[in-house]
Amino acid sequence: MTAGAFAGVRILDMTTVGMGPMASQLLGDFGAEVIKIEPMEGDIFRHVQPQRHFGMSHAYLNLNRNKRSVQLDMKQSSDREQLETLITECDVFMSNMRAPALRRIGLDPTTLLARYPRLIHCCCYGYSERGPYAGRPAIDDTIQAASGLAWIQGGAGEQAPAYVKSVVADKAVGLYVTSAIGAALYAREKSGLGQAIEVPMFECMVSFMAVEHLAGLTFVPPQGQAGYSRLLSEFRRPFRAKDGYLCVVPYTDGQWRRFFELVGEAHLGQDERYSTQAARSRHFPELYAYVERVVEGKTVIEWLRLLEDADIPFARVNSFDDLLTDPHLQAIGFWQESDHPSEGRLLQPGLPIHFSATPASVRRHAPGLGEHSKELLPSSETKY
Repeated sequence: MTAGAFAGVRILDMTTVGMGPMASQLLGDFGAEVIKIEPMEGDIFRHVQPQRHFGMSHAYLNLNRNKRSVQLDMKQSSDREQLETLITECDVFMSNMRAPALRRIGLDPTTLLARYPRLIHCCCYGYSERGPYAGRPAIDDTIQAASGLAWIQGGAGEQAPAYVKSVVADKAVGLYVTSAIGAALYAREKSGLGQAIEVPMFECMVSFMAVEHLAGLTFVPPQGQAGYSRLLSEFRRPFRAKDGYLCVVPYTDGQWRRFFELVGEAHLGQDERYSTQAARSRHFPELYAYVERVVEGKTVIEWLRLLEDADIPFARVNSFDDLLTDPHLQAIGFWQESDHPSEGRLLQPGLPIHFSATPASVRRHAPGLGEHSKELLPSSETKY
């Protein structure tokens, strides 16, 4: 087998910005044919900086490979009719329009599934339609705040709340979208029927954060407060060596014993405060403060050699410039250069997931706005 796992699946993608486009790009990488429906002004992520040419930003280029672009105006009934024609030819329709807007133009799941029972209809937006926040606008920052992530980044209330410096909610929930669509496609193989999927950012990120940070509130009655103590320690940070920074994280009992041996204090491995995971979990701040003190005594290279030999988790603190020459990434050919038909020479990440039988692939560059309207909508010959 040489085709991707989703070869033969056709996705109609009416999403913009980060969450939906990331999900549909992954589906495209896995072999699906993806048709990107854009408003007349284009996906908003086309217009952030930097960019070489108008409407072809770095972020857009990194989220929209393996897609074709069709430009449609949902305010026009003729364009809505053309969109529905495309829906009849697709397996999946995905949108990040809020539910009231979808209902107004007849693209809500109830309407479309009544006409096309094999369709998988995926809505990804801020808040579930099942609760009082239904219809609220949402972007990555608001979801980081609402889900508890900004509170956790502020030390669970010890400091001012802070955002993660990445559109982490968009990207994390994008992975939920991909997995939900994959599951629905598998279910349809067995039942022959499509279904509606709702992937709300708020609920997904609350679930995502609760894994470790619900902590003592997991139990009824509570066995402590929210927040996983190891992650909240002020000393959980990259440590300064003589000539730079690195991450050092002994984790298992054996790794801690070997670390104490490396620094000449093997007796600490038998200390009742540090000898087991349960005991260490009550002493993370002092443990990390100890690691910080001892790391200062050697260079980064000295530590990397010692830690690799001891099989203790470690990492150099890399900048993006460092990553471009990282020997592991170079060995696997991770960074890919290619010539985009309008944007010239580009450097982009390769495909991080390896399939032994159904390989992921890059078959198309990120498209220009409406680049494939004439190809996919014959009636648009004079319009675009």
